[in-house]
Amino acid sequence: MTDLSNLKLFATQPHPCSYLEGEEATTLFIDPHAPVDQELYSQLSQIGFRRSGAHLYRPHCAQCNACVSCRIPVEHFRPNRNQRRCWRRNRDLTLEMVDHADSDEHYELYAHYINTRHRDGDMYPPSRAQYDAFLSRAWGVTQYLEVRDQGRLVAVAVCDRLKDGLSAVYTFFDSTQERRSLGVFGILAQIEEAKALGLPHVYLGYWIRQCRKMDYKTQYRPLEMLANRRWVRVT
Repeated sequence: MTDLSNLKLFATQPHPCSYLEGEEATTLFIDPHAPVDQELYSQLSQIGFRRSGAHLYRPHCAQCNACVSCRIPVEHFRPNRNQRRCWRRNRDLTLEMVDHADSDEHYELYAHYINTRHRDGDMYPPSRAQYDAFLSRAWGVTQYLEVRDQGRLVAVAVCDRLKDGLSAVYTFFDSTQERRSLGVFGILAQIEEAKALGLPHVYLGYWIRQCRKMDYKTQYRPLEMLANRRWVRVT
């Protein structure tokens, strides 16, 4: 186990929050030169850090603690009616975990997703350099769950394998297939993958009560939330 007290931390200057209008955010980053491996990454995930590209970070805002880390305890997860329907609806799709997602096929699906679903976000407009930096394989733990419809790529769930779970980094998909609810399906598929690997959790990142875009995370029950350095189960 790594002694976390030896890690150097860097904080950004306060900047406009991406999720809550009128709020200022500060982000804490692990020293980008620190030697990161699966063990350290797992320890940091357990105390609320997330990965973006090759950086590990967590919110560190002076006036706000709205960002709450959350994870799904996969053995106790019970899908609701809509989730069960989503799983059945997509039984014709094929799933494969792969080690690389750097082909034109992968990037074109990503660009389509950003252009159609997130034109108001920080990642618009998409570029190949941005894609490679954001979703690159980090520290040898990243895998890509491909979802295909008769051979055609329709979704990719980027996930990092930790000591105690999978970290759901990002999912992008064909937004024209609304009926399939591919975003939901991507999380359900990662839950099943974690079970198959004998891993107890799927980390979903941060939930913010006041942010409607994050409401979907509370649909996965039970859910564990990090509060006062303890994971508390919400049923």
